[in-house]
Amino acid sequence: QVQLVESGGGLVQPGGSLRLSCAASGFIFSMYDMVWYRQAPGKQRELVARIRISGSTNYADSVKGRFTISRDNMKNTVYLQMNSLKPEDTGVYYCNAFRGMRDSVAWDWGQGTQVTVSS
Repeated sequence: QVQLVESGGGLVQPGGSLRLSCAASGFIFSMYDMVWYRQAPGKQRELVARIRISGSTNYADSVKGRFTISRDNMKNTVYLQMNSLKPEDTGVYYCNAFRGMRDSVAWDWGQGTQVTVSS
């Protein structure tokens, strides 16, 4: 049974920071690229960050330079460090996995964690 459990969201002021965690289980974590998506109110779910099996990373232009994705294969956990947060970063954040050369998610979506950036 695959599980993806996101945590670390909350209410933060513009310019603040937040660190999200995703605890994964039920699959061989080290064999998958890991990704973070977000869904803002009234918007499509968008890919925010990707970390490959090799450790290389990619980011959406909107978060480049502000967000950092990382992984700990010994803990089966992927992280998203978010700095210099803006109101437009508000949304529900989800983690998932890509398999091999595919750019589609491998598992059903979890519950996500809410991030609200507001003064």
